[in-house]
Amino acid sequence: MPTPANPTNSDSDSEIEKNPEPNATFTSGSLVKTNPSIPPLVCLVRFAGDSAAGAFMGSVFGYGSGLIQKKGFKGSFAEAGSSAKTFAVLSGVHSLVICFLKRLRGKDDVINAGVAGCCTGLALSIPGPPQALLQSCLTFGAFSFIIEGLNKQQPALAQPFTVRVNTRQHFGALHPLALPLPNELKDSFSSFYRSILRK
Repeated sequence: MPTPANPTNSDSDSEIEKNPEPNATFTSGSLVKTNPSIPPLVCLVRFAGDSAAGAFMGSVFGYGSGLIQKKGFKGSFAEAGSSAKTFAVLSGVHSLVICFLKRLRGKDDVINAGVAGCCTGLALSIPGPPQALLQSCLTFGAFSFIIEGLNKQQPALAQPFTVRVNTRQHFGALHPLALPLPNELKDSFSSFYRSILRK
């Protein structure tokens, strides 16, 4: 049976049929499909929304902090305003930089989070000396990088309960409370149990 020289269903054709969006990118550290054609307006809307949400959460946190420090209801408003500004900058700048980096790089990975954390640290300590700016950039960047890395690994670590039970039995691990209790604890529990029954 002769085979044609150019088969109509080659490997590249089948990959294109299976992947309706060949321009969508996947990274090895990310399970999220990104769309590099996000318009800048979407990033600005996300910035505004995240800044407003951060301001709200910051004001609640600051007001509660003022009440705990016993500044009174009116004295807590200054603390609420300061925290609202900090949280708004924190969440808004981080969201804006992440969105623009996704757009520019076409990826959603830990590098974006690290750069966004650095920019957030700079925005929070901008009227400071260069050492403070560098320290804030490195601290926020490293923290964001680590947290995002842990978030990207989380789906791979999750296992259904049935799988965990089977692996424990497979490796011979003991079930919870499978170890015998010492005699001192047995006596204590039995006397406690008897005292409950008497009442």
